[in-house]
Amino acid sequence: VSYKDKPCYYQGSGIMSGSFIRVADGDHQLTQYEVQGFLDGRGQPFYDVEPIPESSIADLDKELVELFLGKIRQKSPQLKTWDDQKVLKTYRILADHNNEDKVTLAGLLCLGNYPQKYFPGMTIHVLAYPTMTPGQTGEMGERLLDNIKIEGPILRAVPQAIKAIIRNLKKRTVVKGMFRDDVLEYPEIFLREALINAVAHRDYSPLARGSSVQIKVFPDRVEISNPGGLFGPVTQERLGEQGLQASRNSYLMKLLEDLPVPGENLVLCENRGTGIPTMINSLMKAGMEPPQFLDTRNQFRVVCFNHALFDKETLIWLEQYSKLDLSERQRFALAFVRHSEKISNIEYCRMNHCDSRIATRELNDLVQKKLMTQNGVGRWTYYTIKETKVSSVVSAPLKKRGRKNRSEELLAIFKKRKEVSRQEIQNVVKMSGPTISYWLRKLVKEEKIKPTTGSSKNPNVKYTLKKK
Repeated sequence: VSYKDKPCYYQGSGIMSGSFIRVADGDHQLTQYEVQGFLDGRGQPFYDVEPIPESSIADLDKELVELFLGKIRQKSPQLKTWDDQKVLKTYRILADHNNEDKVTLAGLLCLGNYPQKYFPGMTIHVLAYPTMTPGQTGEMGERLLDNIKIEGPILRAVPQAIKAIIRNLKKRTVVKGMFRDDVLEYPEIFLREALINAVAHRDYSPLARGSSVQIKVFPDRVEISNPGGLFGPVTQERLGEQGLQASRNSYLMKLLEDLPVPGENLVLCENRGTGIPTMINSLMKAGMEPPQFLDTRNQFRVVCFNHALFDKETLIWLEQYSKLDLSERQRFALAFVRHSEKISNIEYCRMNHCDSRIATRELNDLVQKKLMTQNGVGRWTYYTIKETKVSSVVSAPLKKRGRKNRSEELLAIFKKRKEVSRQEIQNVVKMSGPTISYWLRKLVKEEKIKPTTGSSKNPNVKYTLKKK
């Protein structure tokens, strides 16, 4: 179904009451916010240029306005003859409301003294957790290691947020020749692009204006989330394509493209569809796996784990394939699956900057070489490491890698929560659905947990600790 025809709904109940979405455990009625998101995605919303009735030109930051006017007049000499008010109206920073000049939402967000005066929820939150599970306390009973709320216009808030994130990151030492270099566990350019993406592409519709952009720093990962899912024709499958552009906030993006960051000789956002490719490239250059993109109608989330893709153990493991005719892309895929347990065609494309046909051909080649196994069909296809000896394929037999014990990780979740479903576990830990199911069956068999619905085959099943 085209995005212009969504949501599909039962006409007898109307669009608000008759719109449903299929999920694992059945059909769920869409909320008013989710329905509105689909409707907004059919065309170009203009929430970012709505005039704020209570505002005035006095709400604009004079320094930022001067920076903007100087930059824009340098870029477009014909604007030198225009007065300031005409330029601000042309760029939709000011708009007429009841015959008065009012500041637009985009104007406040980019050039405002304090946008939170009118929209207190439009902030950036940086949260650092002591453990890998939200809500689980650390050794000293602490729930959070850091909790920072960043306010102000986007041009000032983003650099402050990056500093707050870096303050909560570890550093690792990289030896290059005779020199040692301390680098962040995540590339700064990845953090910057992911955060700019979140504030620029978030949903600014009335129903979402009370929600903030959140950055959650865990010992093993960082998560950056924003209100509102993907917009219009953009899908999870297409994320990472060079030049792919579709913005729900077109005027805001235009402003960010032309606004220089105070104290820096650069703009905050290129607006050329390069954000996600830049994020992926920066992680790959750092020897890390690509980020995960998780989209719902309510939220878009970027998740990045801090382990190295080509660590010492993985490099040794890959040596068994050294005599095979494998491309660099295929070696990346093998390393990725060793850490993540599976790979899809989409992930292969993102990782290697290739189209779907090349990904399918090269993944099938790995299957033919008996290095991977294909699971599922169609869009649900994924590939896993073949759990058999490959002595007939390589000179030295493959040392079978033991399955990582994840039982304690799952039990820690059960100790914190009374009842947990498989989907809720998957939202917290980095495990595939089949892997979670395996360990749940194992824990049930060991009588450490029990299903609450009587049968683990029930799609709505939840599990709880079994009392001794």
